[in-house]
Amino acid sequence: MKKVRILLSNDDGYQASGVRILFERLMVEHDVTMVAPERDRSGASNSLTLDRPLSAIETESNIYRVNGTPTDCVHLAITGLFDQEPDMVISGINAGPNLGDDVLYSGTVAAAMEGRFLGYPAIAVSSGSFAPNHLDSAAELVIDMINKLLLEPLPRNMILNINIPDLSRENLGDFVVTRLGSRHKAEPAIEAQNPRGESIYWVGSPGPEQDAGEGTDFHAMQNNCPTITPLHADLTYHQAMNRLADWMERHDGPE
Repeated sequence: MKKVRILLSNDDGYQASGVRILFERLMVEHDVTMVAPERDRSGASNSLTLDRPLSAIETESNIYRVNGTPTDCVHLAITGLFDQEPDMVISGINAGPNLGDDVLYSGTVAAAMEGRFLGYPAIAVSSGSFAPNHLDSAAELVIDMINKLLLEPLPRNMILNINIPDLSRENLGDFVVTRLGSRHKAEPAIEAQNPRGESIYWVGSPGPEQDAGEGTDFHAMQNNCPTITPLHADLTYHQAMNRLADWMERHDGPE
């Protein structure tokens, strides 16, 4: 199988077990460089750090920690940190799934999306558990997916969002191609007080599943099947453009 250059990142931080295991497994057959946040940046979404400079420190051979977001890591790695650019970008393995609406907030998905913005095939990978026990199984599936992509590449404007139940390989079902489900409204913020008696707030938990029927990523995961959802970065609601233009024309001019 062809050897490729892989840029590996995540949002759990460079010391997280998921990205470490994937790094070790990928290094067997490919040239891998990890550029990941120095600490957990879950929920950072696509944010870039613009109000201060970034530092990238090589902590081990081919492993760099950055004092920024997942998007910072991928952007920096591709646009100036190295002489050679990668052949593909992989983000993960994240501790905890990124299903449905989660992709809007996910730093894991954002790192892959930044790779796509900059022109490279990109995969985001998440485990179904926040304390996974079967990361080796998940890593094997990632390697299988890379081999498929090397045999027949997919369009570069497609981001693959993969979620893998935290099960041994023999207990996993087959991959299911899914659409994103959706959740109900998030739980209320949790109010507390700091030692000075001032109000502080914790962001509430994500809402429960709402659209989780057959064909969604939620449904496949509930049935112990790894999910693969094609994402793209064009947020334009194309089907609504003509309707919006007609609406604007009807309401053109002063009231």
